[in-house]
Amino acid sequence: MREVDKVIAARLGSSVALVGEVARYIIQAGGKRLRPALLLLMSGALGHRDARRFNLAAVVEFIHTATLLHDDVVDGSTLRRGHATANENFGNPASVLVGDFLYSRAFQMMVQTGDMRVMEILADATNVIAEGEVQQLVNTHDASLTEAGYLEVIRSKTAKLFEASARLAAVLAGSNALVEQACADYGQALGTAFQVIDDALDYEGDAHEMGKNIGDDLREGKMTLPLIIAMQRGDEGQRALLRRVIETGSTDELAAVAGVVRATDAMSATRAAAQAQAQLAMQALSALPANFYTRALLQLAAQLLERRV
Repeated sequence: MREVDKVIAARLGSSVALVGEVARYIIQAGGKRLRPALLLLMSGALGHRDARRFNLAAVVEFIHTATLLHDDVVDGSTLRRGHATANENFGNPASVLVGDFLYSRAFQMMVQTGDMRVMEILADATNVIAEGEVQQLVNTHDASLTEAGYLEVIRSKTAKLFEASARLAAVLAGSNALVEQACADYGQALGTAFQVIDDALDYEGDAHEMGKNIGDDLREGKMTLPLIIAMQRGDEGQRALLRRVIETGSTDELAAVAGVVRATDAMSATRAAAQAQAQLAMQALSALPANFYTRALLQLAAQLLERRV
């Protein structure tokens, strides 16, 4: 990861000072670096040691960071990773345009690999992520969203980049189609579990620990899995409450909504859904060689479920 950070620092340069300032602000704000870490761990599991993995790990982090910049503008978010968002500090126009810079810099870097398969994977992932973001926008304030519709969105907007990160490692290692698909399956399942847990934390987490504003999803009118399950299990009055707050985006009744989520035991069901995805991820690893890195990938999937921040 230190090597990846060196690549990130070297490639953030721009002749326009504000570009580098905004990009460094959000990248240095922290974050789990899960996607580049996944690419490196998967490369290790497959015995790949080529330095190209550092470049591509930086590419996926740039793509991820660009989506964060755009997401925070769309959602009107003011807090991320315990810090003011870039749009809060620098304004919406700068955040959107620097997000565009990071996308284009990522594509410059992937072209330098000279590998059409790498470019195909990342171009496809970026397109699917954009589609997922638009679909999520369409779904806002829709209290009738189903679990299937919810999963379709998060597999596009979140899990797709996890999938691409893992698949890239297989491509770099020259793995066969079976192993490549197993890597992709691990990444997709892991990314899905990650987002399900993230959505659960909006109703049971602590704003200070999480570094985000509790209730943001509700304010943005996002029908996430805890609410979908609570809507399915609740009585008529509880469903009416959930429908009202989703359609209006009001957080005035956040405590009441959290009460319905608890009363319907929606959190247990949400965590069970994440557990099922983590289990799928662990099963996919059976196609990979057994070594230190594969065990670390197993541990990553298991520990994801214990996330509280």
